[in-house]
Amino acid sequence: MADANHPIDKVRHLQRQLYLAAKRSPQRRFHALYDRIARRDVLARAWEQVRANRGAAGIDGQTIAEVETYGVARMLDELREQLVTNRYRPVPVRRVYIPKADGRSRRPLGIPRVRDRVLQAAARLVLEPLFEADFVPFSYGFRPKRSARQAVDAVRDSIEAGHHWVVELDIRTFFDTVDHELLLELVARRVSDRRVLKLLRQWLTAGVLEEGSVRPSLAGVPQGGVISPLLANVYLHALDALWVAEAVHLGEVVRYADDLVVLCGSEEEADAAHRWLVDALGRLKLAAHPDKTRVVGLTDGTDGFDFLGFHFRRTPMVRRPGRRATKTWPSQRARKSVRAKIKAVTAPRSRLHLPVEEIVAELNPILRGWGAYFRRPGNGRQMSQIDHYVRLRVALFVSKKRRRRGISPWQVCRDPRWWQGLGLYHLSGASQLR
Repeated sequence: MADANHPIDKVRHLQRQLYLAAKRSPQRRFHALYDRIARRDVLARAWEQVRANRGAAGIDGQTIAEVETYGVARMLDELREQLVTNRYRPVPVRRVYIPKADGRSRRPLGIPRVRDRVLQAAARLVLEPLFEADFVPFSYGFRPKRSARQAVDAVRDSIEAGHHWVVELDIRTFFDTVDHELLLELVARRVSDRRVLKLLRQWLTAGVLEEGSVRPSLAGVPQGGVISPLLANVYLHALDALWVAEAVHLGEVVRYADDLVVLCGSEEEADAAHRWLVDALGRLKLAAHPDKTRVVGLTDGTDGFDFLGFHFRRTPMVRRPGRRATKTWPSQRARKSVRAKIKAVTAPRSRLHLPVEEIVAELNPILRGWGAYFRRPGNGRQMSQIDHYVRLRVALFVSKKRRRRGISPWQVCRDPRWWQGLGLYHLSGASQLR
């Protein structure tokens, strides 16, 4: 039996009570939340979450390790004191860029300092239960006990149930265009504590440090902020609620954060859903990307669509002529992304001094993580293709390391026992050297 005085249990009890209260009273607006965010046990739990996620330093340069050296209790006491005396002020986030899955463009991230991340995590602990009570079942992104795999399964099940017309929705630069005033209005439907609303506004408008200068944040929520996924879900829940009230008869929605598809029973329903989505996004001060939002027909198997890294398509069944089944496999973009990661580990000449075992040790976590998400019955061919690419990159690395130019890398690494001893992780159970 859990100790009732344990801080984590107290925080969970608080969350449970907030959730039940919000569930019982859909119109209730909650006050006195600021004091709960400032609770020492809530801040301690928030620190544990931030520490577990690690992450880079903000503009102050302070890392997780440096906070631990400084003293976690000391930092939390200072943060609490700033809160209760209304002296807390966030600093601008540090802008960094990470490669997108297409391998060409980059995604901007805003990294708050550690102290701001801790307070954002504390706010999320208190606020998330209130909004979880309202969120709809077809919303899967960044929610407790929900996952991208569940969203993928929901899409597959809907197609198998006969929804063979799909609307792919791409919201143009969603995280950069969220309207601050509308977002805070949506939060205020559940939160009446003005100090909490002020805290959220401070995070939204803290600014961004990029190339030595700070620019103001006039719109959007920073990708990289701990509170940002919750705020994004609050904003897009307004779209979910509009769908339930106005257009649920047109099909089934599956949404993961700003990735959304509507699965319909006919082309007419899909066209109507497409028009409705464009209009509804306008009401929320958002826009559908005209080139990436489309209606896809799955009936004849000539077309498919991508969602959360998977490609969905209706393909002929070998054992039942004339029938089709829904197949999923890693999208071209997902395969390109993992190849880019593999190449980044094996390609640089500056790494040729490293033993090949160290290269394999870096590759294996990449392959395990990718396989855990994408490996499914029926996509063994795609797994084997990635396996072959990994072995080719390792063989090329060894060939360069041994300076065996003009010789096939497979000749350099042709001994199967050598490969077996290397411990390279295989995505496919039928992986063979070629």
